Amino acid sequence: MDATDAAPRPLIDTTARRRPIGLLLVAVPVFLVAWLVIWPIISAILRTVWRPDANGTVGFNLSSYVFFFSDRYSLDNLSVTLWTTITCAALLLLICLPISLYLRFSKGRLPDYVQAMAIFPMFVPSIILSYAFIRVLGPNGMVDILLNSVGLPKIRTPYLTPWGPVIGLVWDNIPLTVLILLSGLGNVANQAIEAARDVGANKLQVLWHIILPRISNSVLVALSFAVLGIFSAFTLPYLLGPASPEMMGPFMQRTFREVNDPLNAITQAVITFGFCIVFGLFYVRSVAHNQGK
Repeated sequence: MDATDAAPRPLIDTTARRRPIGLLLVAVPVFLVAWLVIWPIISAILRTVWRPDANGTVGFNLSSYVFFFSDRYSLDNLSVTLWTTITCAALLLLICLPISLYLRFSKGRLPDYVQAMAIFPMFVPSIILSYAFIRVLGPNGMVDILLNSVGLPKIRTPYLTPWGPVIGLVWDNIPLTVLILLSGLGNVANQAIEAARDVGANKLQVLWHIILPRISNSVLVALSFAVLGIFSAFTLPYLLGPASPEMMGPFMQRTFREVNDPLNAITQAVITFGFCIVFGLFYVRSVAHNQGK
């Protein structure tokens, strides 16, 4: 055998070949995000800060933002949006964390049924949820009919009050919150819990010192997703909430279509985006923290 035949052949650098294909695959979604998301945001900001003044001179102009933060009605709508978002986030954590803990550490058929019920709202459209809410808890709804049938007075319906969107948004966001928390609880080892119990830790101590520190990132991600969806929600606040004050989603729609004021509607959208990006930074920070481990 020739010595040249026995010499190992040089390996083909497949990385150089795959790099253009990978960049091409990534370029399409990046282009779509830049075209459909980033550019509209930049365009909206430019249209509200660089525009003609009262004299017709084009330049830096913040009058639309000054109007928003000096208008009582606009501030009331922003306040009720923040209140609804914070209230929904707190209720979601109080409701979904016990459900997730039960599903994670329970066995048998009952947890399967509970998980199916917790995920079921994911498959119900918001418009159907609103109609069901009105038929059950609205004036002369099913609850009122049942109470009247046994001689009890009617309830004060949450429909068309600030609590209407809260109930609808919490119910609508339960599935995603439960799934994210369950994913985080999957990282909690049973051995760590058993070791804590062996040294005398009770259930509350196990929850506080063992479980919660390991799912803190999942809790943050779940709340970030919920807050982003709730703050910019439209259908449920529009159908279930009061006409005044109203959340930012219906407020932008009314300003654009009914008042025919595109500039202030875009200003409201930019302000809403500003609040959402603050909450989004918590999610980005959590993802970066997990990747750094």
